[in-house]
Amino acid sequence: MKPNTRKAIKESFMLLLNQKPLSKITVKEIVANCGINRNSFYYHYSDIPTLLEEILIEKADAIFKPEKNGNICGCMTAAVRVALENKNAMMHIFNSANRESFERSLDRMAERAVSNCIDFYAAVYTISDGCREAVLLYYKSLLVGFAIDWLNDGMDNEISDRLKCICVIFDGTFENMMRNCGRIS
Repeated sequence: MKPNTRKAIKESFMLLLNQKPLSKITVKEIVANCGINRNSFYYHYSDIPTLLEEILIEKADAIFKPEKNGNICGCMTAAVRVALENKNAMMHIFNSANRESFERSLDRMAERAVSNCIDFYAAVYTISDGCREAVLLYYKSLLVGFAIDWLNDGMDNEISDRLKCICVIFDGTFENMMRNCGRIS
């Protein structure tokens, strides 16, 4: 078996997903596209949704790293860039029967991003568990809502300008929230 089989499967799947709806992609097409047999696919993945989930998690891990220095705007900008690079695939996933799974993935990605930002500031400010949960819920809901609205609007390209505006308007707000968490007993 080729050492890069998983990578080949993912690349083949993403190529197909950028071309057609998720419901129209078969394991047969994926394996034919990357030159492996069906058994090799099933050795690595139980089904296409499992493959999709792994890809989404890997993309999220690449975007939402703790070393982003607590910068939610930086995370959002990176997420928008990756989404736009895969616009057709994003829309195919969003408009598929797997939308609920996709929304759960969005929720987990947003939670990871906000959690990483909170952890960054927790080294500087005292943050109670209750305050942490409140900030996490607030920003996670904000990010997921932002993403779903954008997807519902067909991922218009004006998002980058809007995001820059939002980042300027709310500059310092997250750090201020973390600082204020120290006042809550």
